[in-house]
Amino acid sequence: MRALIVATGNAHKVTEFDRLLEGCGFELCSASVCGGMPDVVEDGDSFAANAQIKAIALRALAPPEAWVVSDDSGLEVDALEGAPGIFSARYAGQGATDRANLEKLLIELADLPPMQRSARFRCVLCLIDPHGEEHFFEGECEGCIAMEPSGTEGFGYDPVFIPAGHSESFGELGDSVKSRLSHRAAAVQKMREGLEAFEV
Repeated sequence: MRALIVATGNAHKVTEFDRLLEGCGFELCSASVCGGMPDVVEDGDSFAANAQIKAIALRALAPPEAWVVSDDSGLEVDALEGAPGIFSARYAGQGATDRANLEKLLIELADLPPMQRSARFRCVLCLIDPHGEEHFFEGECEGCIAMEPSGTEGFGYDPVFIPAGHSESFGELGDSVKSRLSHRAAAVQKMREGLEAFEV
C-alpha cells in the first residue's frame, strides 16, 4: 500500500486525517516515520504558502516513493478583517495555548452581537507526489463565533465556532458531524477526487 505522510507535529491533525482518508488506498503515516516533523519557519503570506513550506520540508526527509501532504488552516473572522487567519495557532503569541488564543478572540469580539460575528474556517492542503509535483486543494466552513465556549470535543477554536445551519459549536457536535462539515473535510474530499483524477 502506498504511504501518505502527514507533515505535521500535531497529533490531533494526524488523527483527523486518518479518519477523513479512511479507505483511500493509502497507509497514513505521521511525520515520525521520517524522524519527526522538522522545524520550519511558517513565514508565508497565505495558507497555501505555509502548507507548501511544510510539505517541502518533510518531502526532503521522506522515502522517495512516499506521498506527502501538509495543511495550513485557520479561522477568519469578518469583523477582524480576516484575523486571526494564518496566525490562528499563535494569535495570543508564539507558543500560545489553544485556550489563550480562544480567550484573546473572545475578548476582541466581546462588544459584538451575534449577527456581527460571522467567520469561517479555511484549509489549504499541499500534496507532493513521488515525482515532486505539488497539488493544492482548498476547503472552507462558514459559520459564526459564539459568545462563549461550549463543548469539550475538538481542539483550537472548535468550542466557539458554530457552523452554518447548526446551533451548537464544533466542540459540542463531535467528530462525526465535524468530519462532514469541516474545512479540512472539504479540502480532503477535493484531494481524494484529485487522486482519482491522477489515476494513482
